[in-house]
Amino acid sequence: MFQMARFLDIFRPIARFMPEVTPPERRVSFNEKLFWTGLVLILYLIMSEIPLYGIPLYSQGVGYDPLLYMRVILAARRGTLMELGIGPIVTAGLILQLLAGSGLLQIDFSIPEDRALFTGANKFFAIIMVIFQALAYILGGAYGSIKPDIAFLICIQLVAAGVVLMLLDELVQKGWGIGSGISLFIAAGVAQQIWWLSLGPVGPMSDEKYFGALVAFSQAIMAREYENGWWGVIHRPDNLPDMIGFLSMLIVFFVAIYFQGVRIEIPISFARYRGYRSKYPVQLLYVSNIPVILTSALFADIYFVAQILWSRFNRDGSSVWLNLLGSFSQSGAVPTPTGGLAYFVTPPRSLELVGEDPVRALVYVTLLIAFCVIFSVTWLEVGGVDAKTVAGQLLSSGVQVPGFRRSERPIRRILDRYIPSVTIVGGVVVGCLAAFGDMLNSFGTGTGILLTSGIFFQYYQQLVQERVVEMYPAFRDFLGK
Repeated sequence: MFQMARFLDIFRPIARFMPEVTPPERRVSFNEKLFWTGLVLILYLIMSEIPLYGIPLYSQGVGYDPLLYMRVILAARRGTLMELGIGPIVTAGLILQLLAGSGLLQIDFSIPEDRALFTGANKFFAIIMVIFQALAYILGGAYGSIKPDIAFLICIQLVAAGVVLMLLDELVQKGWGIGSGISLFIAAGVAQQIWWLSLGPVGPMSDEKYFGALVAFSQAIMAREYENGWWGVIHRPDNLPDMIGFLSMLIVFFVAIYFQGVRIEIPISFARYRGYRSKYPVQLLYVSNIPVILTSALFADIYFVAQILWSRFNRDGSSVWLNLLGSFSQSGAVPTPTGGLAYFVTPPRSLELVGEDPVRALVYVTLLIAFCVIFSVTWLEVGGVDAKTVAGQLLSSGVQVPGFRRSERPIRRILDRYIPSVTIVGGVVVGCLAAFGDMLNSFGTGTGILLTSGIFFQYYQQLVQERVVEMYPAFRDFLGK
């Protein structure tokens, strides 16, 4: 087992040169936090509209999109400074968190020096991941055939945009804003896509209606197309936005919000404050949406690798082994998976595709739910939220369960009744919701809606806490603000 202190010492000289946002030395007011959060959001939206220099000239309409099915949850925008989105930052942080949480690398987050070095290592790995993904894009042919000087310039732009995005996230997390910058960017990306698919004024399209689902639906009602049946009104061919995608988006969103509030409450008491009792909630979505994020990232990586290998070495489909990983056909600008593992980990995003190949839909749903459960159980141990760890945290906080002696064993025994079960059930729930949204072509994708609903729920709780602290400063210590 490696010692984390030695590992962190490697980044001691590097951390000095890493850009950093200084935390506030005073208490930031609620209105000021809203201002900085809004400013960060506006800067992200501006960056997502600025095109990469060199892309329109050399590769407009050329190449393919390796992150096609991950752009919503990665807050990425094709051909702009936000080409990679939060992918490198999340990947770097996830790797280090998994190593630290699994105990392979030891770290004490209560020590400020360790926290600072860990942050520096996280930034360093994030920049490395930006460079790696940018090179994979260019060498894999995502931008078509481009000159070396333009390729170098694209890498510089992506690295600079990645550093700026990292600093914007740090600005929010260090107390200047509310919540997390990463969560803010995801929610903004999903909301932007939902707005465009619902109200996009571009058109008329192949069915002589405008692009947005609500606009096209209004056109169909005004033209009295419902007289020949409602199916032609709520459903549109060619995978265009329709009311099925809009309504399924609403269903997934409200069901996810409902499940956010489903929980089991365990009665607890505080040894320091005799007579004061409360309840410890064990939520149904105990590990939140982490399982579906990891599963989506795994499926996207399979699709990404399979597409690059097909594009470079197997366009004629002559390699049996590469066909097992994934085979594609390219009638337009974007290759379509037609076989192999990449075909089954890519969701059929319409009812027509589900009807054409129900076996693919069944395999996709089975794989999605299975990996959601696997990652739920894995994160239980890796993320430090298992019954043993939580029992120790409660005990160190002076908490005990009424009717039981103040010891870790009885608290752990009670938590063991619920935590493993809700972890598995929660993994199945998020897997089913994500699959339902994906196969009905929900606006924002099923995974994106799940993430956004969880983010909105967390922001609601944080805004309430911030407002309470603003109005009643005596609650600041109690809420940890």
